[in-house]
Amino acid sequence: MNKLFDLNGRTALVTGSARGIGYALVEGLARAGARVIVNGTKAETVDAAVGRLQAQGFDARGRAFDVTDEASVAAAFAAWDAEGIEVDIVVNNAGIQFRKPMIELALADWQRVIDTNLTSAFIVAKEAARRMIERKRGGKIINIGSLTSEGARATVAPYTAAKGGIKMLTRAMSAEWASFDIQANAIGPGYILTDMNQALVDNADFDKWVKNSNPSQRWGKPEELVGTAVYLASAASSYVNGQIIYVDGGWLAVL
Repeated sequence: MNKLFDLNGRTALVTGSARGIGYALVEGLARAGARVIVNGTKAETVDAAVGRLQAQGFDARGRAFDVTDEASVAAAFAAWDAEGIEVDIVVNNAGIQFRKPMIELALADWQRVIDTNLTSAFIVAKEAARRMIERKRGGKIINIGSLTSEGARATVAPYTAAKGGIKMLTRAMSAEWASFDIQANAIGPGYILTDMNQALVDNADFDKWVKNSNPSQRWGKPEELVGTAVYLASAASSYVNGQIIYVDGGWLAVL
């Protein structure tokens, strides 16, 4: 493997990685040589994902905790400290979607989406960056944005606000942590074939709109995000900071 993209000796935490995009990313980082930590809210799904990774020969472990709960995140990092596990790479992937017109949207639902998609990235990255700074060896933070980091669609206001926030949070991380050799960047996926999007895939009109609006004329696949994640997690991106890279098949390039 090209040493620029070699993650051997590194440890990567991917939040929300028991399935979907998160699992594709944690598996891809493991293939690049990283020891990986799977996260989710349910121990059984985390354990199942770890089992699949270990069956492929990867160095994988898991921990179930709620990334929106500051105490739970702090406890997870304290436990890794006690085990001598040093997280070098963080991928803030955990996210949810909730579709409803704004005038019908309850504050609790707004807050739940913001907490899961935006605030959790702040909580997890803060714990990781504090340790990276103390170790004086730098590190990598990769936040997962969206096409809605750039533009809005009806009925997904809290998701749009959160993903727009991810773009600016990433820049804020760069502004504060770049001097410690921490690179904070983001990935903005286009429409990807995941469980969360299955209802949209099954909607014939929406499926047609996705394909007609995208120059690539198809949905993306979770594994097509892996190359960008490995790049941002590796030495190849050592002078890339505060950026969001869109993996969208060319969507944002056209009118």
